[in-house]
Amino acid sequence: MTSQPPYGPTAKAFHWGTAGLLTLQILVGWLMPDIKRGMSPGAAMSLHLSIGAAILALVVARYVWRLARPVPLKPTGPAWQRGAAEAVHLMLYGLVLATALTGWAYASMRGWPVTLFGIMPLPALVAQGSELGRTIGHLHGPLVWGLLTMIGAHVGAALVHRFIYRDAVLERMLPAARQRIQALSQGA
Repeated sequence: MTSQPPYGPTAKAFHWGTAGLLTLQILVGWLMPDIKRGMSPGAAMSLHLSIGAAILALVVARYVWRLARPVPLKPTGPAWQRGAAEAVHLMLYGLVLATALTGWAYASMRGWPVTLFGIMPLPALVAQGSELGRTIGHLHGPLVWGLLTMIGAHVGAALVHRFIYRDAVLERMLPAARQRIQALSQGA
């Protein structure tokens, strides 16, 4: 059993805020109508674009926070697990960024306004009708599937740590983690 320090409240807020917005984004994306030539974005599409902009801002802020305030970790587990954990986290950051940017580029190419919940308009990433924007936009769908795969790997690894290794890795990101980690490390 290892006793690792839990993440702070800001890191937890970034993590769970991102997880909540991604869940909402996937649901809205799944339920919104298919994109057709000449269509204007309806309420669902506008909400999808706004959530994407919020996720992009949150993930950039979260990554900056993580660089400025890394959690001190004791080396635990095999080196391959630590390397795999770091690789999955970097891929999650990269895929969230790439997915958000490709969706924004595709909306820009179609001439759709992208705003942060109707409050703050965002600039177009490419010109309307841009072939580059169309090409970048077609990467959005495959990137979503890649992101869902990495989210599955991340959740799966957390569950393996919780139910197989029983090493309190998952508890570090949960509310009241300090008490739970102490109880687990004392064998309670």
